[in-house]
Amino acid sequence: MKALRASIRVAVTALALSLSLGAPSHAAEDEAGTLILQMKEFYRAGKYTEALPLAQKALALREKEFGPDDDNVAMPLNDLGTIHYNLGQYAVAEPLYKRSLAIREKTLGPDHPEVAMVLNNLGDLYRAEGRYADAEPLLKRSIAIDEKTVGPDDPSIVLPLSNLAAVYSGQGRYDQAVPLFKRGLAVLEKANGPDDPEATVLMSNLADAYINRHRYADAERLLKRAMAVTEKAYGPDHPDVAQALNNLAALYARQGRNAEAERLFKQSVATMEKTLGPNHPDIADVLENLAGLYKDQGRYADAQQVLKRSMAIRGKTGAI
Repeated sequence: MKALRASIRVAVTALALSLSLGAPSHAAEDEAGTLILQMKEFYRAGKYTEALPLAQKALALREKEFGPDDDNVAMPLNDLGTIHYNLGQYAVAEPLYKRSLAIREKTLGPDHPEVAMVLNNLGDLYRAEGRYADAEPLLKRSIAIDEKTVGPDDPSIVLPLSNLAAVYSGQGRYDQAVPLFKRGLAVLEKANGPDDPEATVLMSNLADAYINRHRYADAERLLKRAMAVTEKAYGPDHPDVAQALNNLAALYARQGRNAEAERLFKQSVATMEKTLGPNHPDIADVLENLAGLYKDQGRYADAQQVLKRSMAIRGKTGAI
């Protein structure tokens, strides 16, 4: 059914924040470093709106202290871009990623792991916008850099692996997507054990591929596992929990388990509203899935009401 086009939110957390704060040698650097630490705590909790002004101020301090093209500015640019991405503000995130990438390539060279990280983030932004032809070469380059510099079994390679697989899934190329998702899961489970919350993205994405190959029992097992791990790690109101609810609901809708699907779609929307606000593009995705469920049941008035809200959200955010 058409509403399941966006049923499984691919790679929702497969973006990287910077790992280091730089050299805190000046007062402004110390203040920026403190802001970045606070920002990352909000980010990990899924509180992107609260993280945003901290990231903006940290970047402004770094630019004032070092200039707009200095090495110390690259990662604050990436971090701010990542927060805008998670808020669905793709047009704002793209130039931030591009600036970060240009600085990193100039200062570190084209084959540095931090270059790979920004390539991953920009590639996943293009994936989220459906710009698959732009996304694929960036993600392949990110993987190649990681394989060369940190090795094929380092957890950092999982991000671009997952996102490239998501690009393939978005194009219906499931035979190419599945082995990449499985490879990423194997790397994470080897490194961090079976209950790593970072692995839930891969579980959900692999489940989506299984759904599209009609392997529903395998998909349900993965989605329930992903939801349990996510809720244990982040609590019941995290955006990733909301997406897990949507994903399981989409599977149930595909199977005709309508009452279960409707309940989970509505729970997903309510959870997203708590943490992301009422106008996030992810809410529009879930609402469209819910509308598709209503249409399949002949509940056209309900479907029209839900679609009206989804269209309003997309009109405000510019998301497609």
